[in-house]
Amino acid sequence: IKWVAERSEEFSSATHGRDIHTRARLGLNADGEFLALSGHLVANMGAYLSAAGPGPSTKAAPTAMGGIYAIPHVFMESVGVFTNTAPVDAYRGAGKPEANFIIERLIDAAARRFGFNPVELRLRNAITSFPHVTSFGNSIDTGRMWLNIEDAVKLSDHVGFEARRRDSAEINRLRGLGVGCFLETARGAPQEGAEIIFNTDGSVDLRVGTESNGQGHETTFKQVAAEMLGLPISAFNFVQADTAKTRTGFGHGGARSMHMGGAALVKAINAVLEKAEHAAALLLQANENDVSFSDGVFTVSDTAQSVTLSDVAAACTANSTPGLASDSLDSFEMVENAPFTFPNGCHVAEVEVDPDTGDVKVLRYVIVDDYGNLINPQLTEGQVHGGIAQGIGQALGEHAVYDLETSQLMAGSMMDYYIPWAADIPPFETHLNGTPTKANPLGVKGSGQAGCIAAPQTIINAILDALSPLGIDHIDMPATSETIWRAIQSARAV
Repeated sequence: IKWVAERSEEFSSATHGRDIHTRARLGLNADGEFLALSGHLVANMGAYLSAAGPGPSTKAAPTAMGGIYAIPHVFMESVGVFTNTAPVDAYRGAGKPEANFIIERLIDAAARRFGFNPVELRLRNAITSFPHVTSFGNSIDTGRMWLNIEDAVKLSDHVGFEARRRDSAEINRLRGLGVGCFLETARGAPQEGAEIIFNTDGSVDLRVGTESNGQGHETTFKQVAAEMLGLPISAFNFVQADTAKTRTGFGHGGARSMHMGGAALVKAINAVLEKAEHAAALLLQANENDVSFSDGVFTVSDTAQSVTLSDVAAACTANSTPGLASDSLDSFEMVENAPFTFPNGCHVAEVEVDPDTGDVKVLRYVIVDDYGNLINPQLTEGQVHGGIAQGIGQALGEHAVYDLETSQLMAGSMMDYYIPWAADIPPFETHLNGTPTKANPLGVKGSGQAGCIAAPQTIINAILDALSPLGIDHIDMPATSETIWRAIQSARAV
């Protein structure tokens, strides 16, 4: 039996996301050093609880409160409320976008109120030594927080911005430059499994418990296996989401696939190689300590004797040599109680606002991010770009609007709900500079959620910088053209 919702059914009955109202305060001394942060979050749960409804505002948000900054004292209170809307559930980033938005908006507000440069204020308080233990007890093992800021400022040409602002003013446009940093806490479920199966046709199954919904796992997991086992990528079959073949798995959520699934795969590969080395020594009639492995071949030191991993696997499967294990080289391994990884970065957006209509055009977007080691840089960039597009959508228009009197959902179709078009998204200038983590053997950090964690505050900061000559220093998301136009009219009426 298969049931597919109509678009209007999906809008009105599927879970919504990001519905949190926040009041927050940042304390700093006369030198601009951050002393304390407090936040009071009121999170809409909808008419009833979804599977993970309370999670983003309670369990997830605290892990990223304070962002990339060394803040000695942080307090957070979260309250969930029932309303008449569709239930709210975890959505890309799940609590981390909300937490980072709080600190990044407070920094810009503090800079304007007390006369600090917003970039210098960020640099002064960015985490610089590791491991760094946050006020809530998370241990951040590595990052390049301050370097990301320095690089992003240089690459986005802050020095030349005022000249560009004057050029925009000549055509009756308000130009703004916004900086936004982010700290992601990536892991999801703290355990994951992976299995390697050698087939009789010479192919190798990689059976992994994480699941791809477009990230390219069928490429990256094969890359890891090909490099470690010295076999061509074409030799591998990537198996996912098949309960008849995969022993266990906890899915993709939480930017965890390469951190958790990749770590489990590496552990399984190491188990394969340990078995294979013993088997190769028997086949080569050599001492196991004299056998080495490289590029898919086992070699006896100081001799020309060698045997390929494929031949070892075939011999083990056939059990044709006395002493070989009858269960072949197949291996299943679990990774448990893994720590978080901490992707981090700094983004810079440049926008133009039409004061007559409130329309916003994103002119430029610069990305400087740290995801540790990169297995496939092109696929990583693709994930980041997709997240940023979602974050821009949240900042500029995505909004599940209900009529206050009738409770009718007003944004119930693609005609009524804003999603950015390709024309709304500028070319991304992406610079990925990683500091490898020790949280997993690959040194990778999750990249699947980072873009939508960074983009909202970056865009809002840019819009408010454009509106600052009019005395406007706050605007709620989404900053639609109507919202901006009304803010401009109110400011002009004063």
